[in-house]
Amino acid sequence: MSAAPPPRVALRRDSPLRFLKGVGPQRAEALAAAGCHSVEDLLWHLPLRWEDRRRVCAPAEVDRPGSWTVRGRLAELRLLRTRRRGFVIVRGRVAGGGAQLPVVWFNQPWLMDRFADGDEVLLFGNVRATEGGLLEMLSPAVHGWSEAGGEGGIVAVYPAVAGIGPAAVGRLMEQVVPVLAADPPSELLPDSLLAAWSLPRLAEALLAIHRPGPAADLGALAARSDPAHLRLVYGELLELQLELMELRSREIRVEKRHHYRIDEESRRAAREMLPFRLTGAQKRVVREIVGDLQGRAPMLRLLQGDVGSGKTIVAALALLIAATSGLQAAFMAPTELLAEQHFGNLTRLLAGRARVGLFTGSSADADRRRALAAGEFDVAVGTHALIQGGVVFRNLALAVIDEQHRFGVAQRRLLQAKGERPDVLVMTATPIPRSLALTLYGDLEQSVLDEMPPGRTPVATEIVPGSRRAEVYRRLRGALAAGARAYVVFPLIEESEEVSAASLEQMGTRVRDFLADSPSAVLHGRLPAAERDRIMRAFTSGEIRVLVATTVIEVGVDVPEATWMVIESAERFGLAQLHQLRGRVGRGSGASRCIALHGRLSETAGRRLEVFATARDGFAIAEADLQIRGPGDLLGTRQAGVPKLRVADLIGHREWLERARADARRLQPRLDEPELAPLAARVRSRVSSRYESFAGG
Repeated sequence: MSAAPPPRVALRRDSPLRFLKGVGPQRAEALAAAGCHSVEDLLWHLPLRWEDRRRVCAPAEVDRPGSWTVRGRLAELRLLRTRRRGFVIVRGRVAGGGAQLPVVWFNQPWLMDRFADGDEVLLFGNVRATEGGLLEMLSPAVHGWSEAGGEGGIVAVYPAVAGIGPAAVGRLMEQVVPVLAADPPSELLPDSLLAAWSLPRLAEALLAIHRPGPAADLGALAARSDPAHLRLVYGELLELQLELMELRSREIRVEKRHHYRIDEESRRAAREMLPFRLTGAQKRVVREIVGDLQGRAPMLRLLQGDVGSGKTIVAALALLIAATSGLQAAFMAPTELLAEQHFGNLTRLLAGRARVGLFTGSSADADRRRALAAGEFDVAVGTHALIQGGVVFRNLALAVIDEQHRFGVAQRRLLQAKGERPDVLVMTATPIPRSLALTLYGDLEQSVLDEMPPGRTPVATEIVPGSRRAEVYRRLRGALAAGARAYVVFPLIEESEEVSAASLEQMGTRVRDFLADSPSAVLHGRLPAAERDRIMRAFTSGEIRVLVATTVIEVGVDVPEATWMVIESAERFGLAQLHQLRGRVGRGSGASRCIALHGRLSETAGRRLEVFATARDGFAIAEADLQIRGPGDLLGTRQAGVPKLRVADLIGHREWLERARADARRLQPRLDEPELAPLAARVRSRVSSRYESFAGG
């Protein structure tokens, strides 16, 4: 591979990529679609790996298969055409040190135009042993000795981008890396901060990654733990944390106008509402929420806890405070079934203390909307229907959002817009790893329920192959005969050609026939709301003993008498979802069991089920899920508006996330200082663009 000739114009960071040799209009368009518009964009296309070409050998020193960097002179170069149309082979030898090494290149005819016999070159590639025992070099990278600088080194290998292969990307990078010296990127971080963490400046870091020096630590580069990578990681995480804190600052800058009445009368109403004594964790979280409600700025708080830790009762107490203060509250859930279940629970808890209305796609009629606008409902429980244009509140003061991960910043803003700076409490269905919480919800204060209510019984969990299905259902039939109630959960309603998994339609009837001695029913999200409600009431009362369902029962269902669960095709579920499903049993004093039936297991599915079988704590399960799935998959469900991380890894760089978080807390109030002006401009520009797109300015 030869060096590219000088570009046609002096390149700068903002130069369009069409000015690069090898980039025509079509390739420029493909690069733009992949997010690479300028030279600076390409400079952030970091190497995938690095090849160690520092030890340069003569052909005579090559004595075994492996990766070698060889210096010598080319000889006997020839082009061989094959019977395969369009496929050619270039053969030759590289000579030096009194020996010759055969070399072969596949489908690279351009080599014949670029090199000739006698040229001194530097080759890097794999050497293999042929059937006759001779050594041969296969398709090595080739540089003229003079263009290689007269020595080997550590050479970056890039991932493909926009259909452009690694070798071609490498040729583009040869043209753009010199721009780091000619037009270095602006350094946003103050020297004092870089010195505190022993990190290089941005231009120096990028150069060290693209062109490592001969003394570079190859292992640290590969692990992205060298100072250059850590500069990019820290800068990215610091900017993100500052953006989230700046966003929070904008949201709480204007004082709320509503006030809550928290006195002895409201405390008595809360005590009378509670069906049981709160845990220590619940009391602590209630105090945190009450403190926010009494504050001048709107509450922005995330509540997370394990399955069954009592998040709903905490939210109900906040709703009660709003209702007894003459204010309105909203409770938004992601599905109709979950909204219906919350509506039923909150109606019972708040009976005689608050007027609760249900607003879903099938229930938000004009009369209910008029009643809500007139203030005749204190609490509106619903789905996305709550944020539709026709839904108006008289004085919305508190918004509670359940399963926040199924919504996003945009939906949260729309609900907030229904009132004048309402307090916001968002809840997660299961715990999330701290690193993910700081990334997704860094603009929210956080409360954690880390204590389970008394009376919960451990759930015995078994992982069983589908070949033993009959045995499992015989055991279940015996348990039902002894008075148990059970869930049987399927991942699909109907059989699918794309997904190999048990479906409710395919196997549900067979399961119900086998368990015919016990009354059963089918429950899924396509049933009419009234039918779903009738089935759930019948299961709660014991009229129905077996609920054959999809994952609509994974949250919000509380039937203490249910002690058995069978999960079909368990390999199709995520770890957090399995944990949520298991949380539907073990809610009473009876011994409970969850059996996960599985089909063919991939390595990842096997690890997931192994964790599910052994771990009980939702916070430990969340961390394991992050390790198994990786941050990319989990961040795929991120809120709209949270940027994708380009360099940082939430598993490998947790320590740097904590450092960035702590530094951002210290720096955010000082962003108006001259030393921080470049960083402040970047942060505020990004926040404004995202904030305005979601909040209308």
